[in-house]
Amino acid sequence: MPFARKATRRSVLGAAAVSAALALTGCVAGEGSGGTPAANAAVEGGTLNIDFATYNPLSLVIKEKGWLEASLKDQGVTVNWVQSAGSNKANEALRSGAIDVGSTAGSAALLARANGSPIKTIDIYSQPEWAALVAKESSGIAAVADLKGKSVAATKGTDPYFFLLQSLAEAGVSAQDVTVQNLQHADGRAALENGSVDAWSGLDPIMAGAEQKGAKLFYRNLSFNTYGFLNATESFLANKPQQAQAVVNAYEKARAWAAANPDETAQILADVAGLDLAVAKTVVLERSNLDVDPAPGDAQRKVLAKIGPTFVETGDVASQQQIDDAVASLLDDSLVKKADPSAIKDS
Repeated sequence: MPFARKATRRSVLGAAAVSAALALTGCVAGEGSGGTPAANAAVEGGTLNIDFATYNPLSLVIKEKGWLEASLKDQGVTVNWVQSAGSNKANEALRSGAIDVGSTAGSAALLARANGSPIKTIDIYSQPEWAALVAKESSGIAAVADLKGKSVAATKGTDPYFFLLQSLAEAGVSAQDVTVQNLQHADGRAALENGSVDAWSGLDPIMAGAEQKGAKLFYRNLSFNTYGFLNATESFLANKPQQAQAVVNAYEKARAWAAANPDETAQILADVAGLDLAVAKTVVLERSNLDVDPAPGDAQRKVLAKIGPTFVETGDVASQQQIDDAVASLLDDSLVKKADPSAIKDS
């Protein structure tokens, strides 16, 4: 889904998007229920461990601009940025406590919560078209049905993996008829290019780079891509409410900034990911819809309810009850409702 939207989508480049994001008002850090003496004591000093990821352009903007560092300095908070190579890696870091806040696809957040990871989704950072099925131009693979008997690289626990499963089911191909090579996203691209696999369920921006080099996206389906979820551990939300609010404030400032500065956003992505600027612009302008309602809610619940049964069928989650409980408990819109981008200082 494009950042500069197609005719059937809203444009994120218009002033309305900027105004909408900046219009989010409410408690600034230190006010409201998070401003009690006990809460204030909990957030003074220490370290905020937060991820950045090339599949989350807003995280790159926030890191580049130094907004969290500037805004939390007076509280004595150090900001430690940790790169996530994929949703699975972000989930691992959240579960282990290596990070307090991490970026995943919605499907990956649901998988983690259903399997006992104590996380909450506190912001929706994008509604992207970031996954598709990829093959070499010379492969002879033109449709999902052609994958029967073939090997496909995919990173389990991420949107591209679940994109593959949904695509196979839609085409009437059993997952048992395909050999899935569980490789991290960049390794999946390498395996495709060196012939180790026949196809790859890819993730942007790595996928856009492969496309530039001649790979073809032979199957795309926007509805099989889940939203970009920003997740935090429950312990962080309980113990560091001001830091959590600052993170969401920063995300909403970044959303408005990216809408007003799409070319610079693409340049930041290009620099971090080592991409040609043209490839980065494809990702940001055509496949990363950042103009999305940031409050986790019904739209995301519908997507999660749709993908959930697939987890049970594949054995990734033991029961549908675990899925239902996770869908009911994962989303938390309270910080977005109080978001105040103006509370975030420029560095």
